[in-house]
Amino acid sequence: MKISVIIPFYKNISHLEKCLSSLAEQTCRDLEIILVNDGSPLAAENLSRRQADWKMVTGNLQIFKQKHLGPAFARNLGASKARGEILVFVDADMTFDKNFIKDLVAPIIKGKTKGTFSKNEYTANWKNIWAKYWNYSFGLKDKRKIPINYPDTAPVFRAILKKEFDRVKGFESTGYADDWTLSKKLGYKAQAVKGAVYYHYNPQNLSEVFYQAKWRSKRGYKLGVIGELWALFLSLFPFSIVIGLYKSIKFKEPGFIIFKVVFDFGALIGLLEKLLFKNYY
Repeated sequence: MKISVIIPFYKNISHLEKCLSSLAEQTCRDLEIILVNDGSPLAAENLSRRQADWKMVTGNLQIFKQKHLGPAFARNLGASKARGEILVFVDADMTFDKNFIKDLVAPIIKGKTKGTFSKNEYTANWKNIWAKYWNYSFGLKDKRKIPINYPDTAPVFRAILKKEFDRVKGFESTGYADDWTLSKKLGYKAQAVKGAVYYHYNPQNLSEVFYQAKWRSKRGYKLGVIGELWALFLSLFPFSIVIGLYKSIKFKEPGFIIFKVVFDFGALIGLLEKLLFKNYY
């Protein structure tokens, strides 16, 4: 079974060469790698030079481009160009253990399941203070990005049979967490695998914290608009200060209060863009 690895990118290309290098070193060799440029705002000349470098890292690489429509449409475009029987979806700011693909697709090849995910996701830049605070903000006390007690099924697929993906016509574009839409359309969730260790970069400076929080806030909320308004309320500056101060004391990290203010300001702007202008990207 040939495997197609699909990677959308927009602004997050600073780690992409590392991502491609770790894919080139996979023990599973029958791979095609598909990059989808989601209307990147980077200068065309600079991007062209970078793409030439990426092709040198791994020979079996295709690059496609679309206007900025978000990662759901970018993944769908990549899937439409894929020749593999199994699709693997990863992000441009991830790197992988050499057996990641092999472990991830093994149950699919054996016919035990139609789609998989891995709970063995770790923070790639744990020594960076802002990256560490990002985990702390979600109640994660160490470098694991998925708690050890997470269920053995999940709504986000890392690997799926292409015929299953095509059957439901891929992802829906709903803003942040649009990768959850596939499981809703399929009517089942991804199964956890053993192994398949990978690493994901957290925001590593305050600018990245702001923009990632802004993007993350454009998601679905329980109770719909009421949930959005409640999240907006909690993102206001007085709450940022109070909660940031409390967690700074709890974690014994004075800098967390700065992180919290920047994070909440990003979330506030993202929510306002979504509510007022229907801007999901």
